[in-house]
Amino acid sequence: MIVDPDAELVARVGRGDRAAAQALMRRHLPKMLALARRMLSDPIEAEDAVQDAFMRLWTHAARWQPGQAKFETWLYRVTINKCYDRLRRRPTALLEEAATVVDPAPGPEANLQNAALAEQIEAALKALPERQRAAIQLCHYQECGNIEAAEIMDISVEALESLLARGRRTLRSRLSHLRE
Repeated sequence: MIVDPDAELVARVGRGDRAAAQALMRRHLPKMLALARRMLSDPIEAEDAVQDAFMRLWTHAARWQPGQAKFETWLYRVTINKCYDRLRRRPTALLEEAATVVDPAPGPEANLQNAALAEQIEAALKALPERQRAAIQLCHYQECGNIEAAEIMDISVEALESLLARGRRTLRSRLSHLRE
C-alpha cells in the first residue's frame, strides 16, 4: 500500500473542505508552477494550466481512491496534461520565433553571457518533442526519480528512460557548439 501524506487532505477536499484545498495548494503550488513554467515558457499560461489542474482536484477529489497512486503523482500528471493541451492549441511558430527566449529579469553585464547560454539551452529544450521535454523537466528540474516520473507520465520506466536518452542525445547534438 502506498503511503500518501496528502490522503487525508484530499478526502477532506472531496467533502468540500476549502481549508484542505488551500493546504494542498500551499504544499504543491510552487512545484506545479515551476513545472508548468518550464513546459510552457510563459508564466501567465503556466499559471492558467496550474489553476486548471487545481480545479480538476476540486471537482474530482470526491472520487479519489487512496492507495493506487500518491496524490502528488496524480497532480503532476494532471498538470503535465494541462500543459500538453495548451501546447497543442498553440499555433506553430516560425523557427526563428521559437528559438528566441526572452529573459524578463534584467541583470548586470556580468550575467549577459550566462543569460545567452540559458536562452540557448531553453530554446533547445523547447524544441524537443513534448514527451521528451516533460521527461527531462521531471527528472532534471523537478528532481523526480525515474519511477516517480514514469508514474506521473503514465508510462513504463523503460519508456521514460528511452525518452530521457533520446532527449539528452538531441540536446547534446543541438548544444554541441557550447563545448568549445
